[in-house]
Amino acid sequence: MTVAHVASGIHLLADLDGVAVAALQDATALEALLQHAARQAGATVLFSHFHAFGDGGGITGVVLLAESHISIHTWPEAGFAAVDIFMCGGADADCALQVIERGLGATRCVRRSVARGIDAKQICGETP
Repeated sequence: MTVAHVASGIHLLADLDGVAVAALQDATALEALLQHAARQAGATVLFSHFHAFGDGGGITGVVLLAESHISIHTWPEAGFAAVDIFMCGGADADCALQVIERGLGATRCVRRSVARGIDAKQICGETP
C-alpha cells in the first residue's frame, strides 16, 4: 500500500515589473531584502549566494532556508525580476512575496501558486 503525501508547501512564482534599474543591479541590497523577507515570513535562513553579471547586468541569487528557498533573477534593462519562493512548515510564502514586492517598488506583480507534494485524493483516483 502506498502512503499518500499531502502537499507540504507552497511554491510561489512571481514576475515583478516596473522595478527601478538600480534596485535590480545591487546584489548586496537584494540579498538583504530576500533574507529580510524570509525572516518576516517566519523562515530560517541557512545560507545565501548572489552573483552579479557585470557592470549594468542583472543579478541571480538564492537564499537557502530550512523551509526551502527564495530565489531571484533580475533583468535591469527591462525593469523585471523573476522571484521563486518555496516554503513549507509554518513559513508564509505570501508574506515573503509582499515584503519583496514592496521592497523593490514593483508596479505590477503576476503571481502563480502551486501546492507542492502529492494530494492523497489524486492517488486514490478521485478529483480534488
